[in-house]
Amino acid sequence: MLDDGFNKKFFLWTLVLLLLSYLFTQWDRIQLALLGPPAIEDLDFLREPDAKAQPRIISSDEKVTTEVFAKTHESVVNIAATTLTMNFWNQIIPQQGQGSGFVIDDDGYILTNNHVVGSAQKIIVTLGNNKKVEAVLIGTDAATDLAVIKISPRYVSDIARLGDSDNIHVGQKAIAIGNPFGLSHTMTSGIVSALKRQIQNREGGILYDLIQTDAAINPGNSGGPLLNSNGEVIGINTAIFSLSGGYQGIGFSIPINRAKRVAAELITSGRYAHPWVGISGFGLSKELSEALHLKFDKGVIAVEVIRGGPADKAGLKGGHTNLIFGNIRFPVGGDIIVEINGRPLDSMDDLVHEVNQHRIGEVLNFKIWREGQYINKEVVLEERPV
Repeated sequence: MLDDGFNKKFFLWTLVLLLLSYLFTQWDRIQLALLGPPAIEDLDFLREPDAKAQPRIISSDEKVTTEVFAKTHESVVNIAATTLTMNFWNQIIPQQGQGSGFVIDDDGYILTNNHVVGSAQKIIVTLGNNKKVEAVLIGTDAATDLAVIKISPRYVSDIARLGDSDNIHVGQKAIAIGNPFGLSHTMTSGIVSALKRQIQNREGGILYDLIQTDAAINPGNSGGPLLNSNGEVIGINTAIFSLSGGYQGIGFSIPINRAKRVAAELITSGRYAHPWVGISGFGLSKELSEALHLKFDKGVIAVEVIRGGPADKAGLKGGHTNLIFGNIRFPVGGDIIVEINGRPLDSMDDLVHEVNQHRIGEVLNFKIWREGQYINKEVVLEERPV
């Protein structure tokens, strides 16, 4: 009898414990079934936070980027360019590409990339207020990958402020605004990673003196502005280095100072005449300087001076004696250009950069080393032959 009583109590306690365990684990479901869902006003996450208890913290970096976007995004536009192509059956079909640009003048001029609009039959611009208007192509220059298009002035609500790309430094903030993959007014930020880069453009030419940035640039950003912390345009986003076709941390922008010169000529004459001196060469190195028994190791060796070109007319001389240095054979014995207008040269890129700062007809003072002495030559810039 004692055992029977004990077993009944044990069984009852076991049932009670199982019931309590079930109620504990399923209480939320039971409560929801009995009481129903809560009212909206009872949801904690919808209650206004206590501003005094949780003050909003805005870093100086956040303040810069938000202010830059607020000041500049209305001047940035989306560009849809329609071109005509041939399909497999030799039928002409329209094809649309996307890019970016920014308004630079109250008259409705917009700066963008040549590869965005260069071959377009129709150009539609989407403004900051989402209004779509048709634009006309004013001029393009494939060598610099720059182009200017124009909309009616009545649609202009804001213009971009153009900065000074000669006064930027590696490490300073860089902000890109554009329309990657058609997503309008997308902003990314990073730094100026390097200066005076060069890459090959889509037409096979070389783009010199580019700004390198790690601000994310993707397809559709082309033609959009690269900005400094003041909201001033310092470059035009033109290309990325990528193995996948997407952003991998290396983007390139055309310096705005060069773009201003090109844009001015495209607007006034419909084309850009490239300044030219008619010299090919390469930078002097310390090892090469020792091989040539020179007392300096900076400058550009004039390998060839184009006959009839500006440098030839000014009396500069190219190499005439072959030298094998390493595994390379090249002519030496000509002039070594050490300065242009008082600015020292380290490489051929420096020479190209200096020439591109000037216009056709301007006179450049070349300081050269010839036969053991420094002499000066005045070179009048001419238009580069096509």
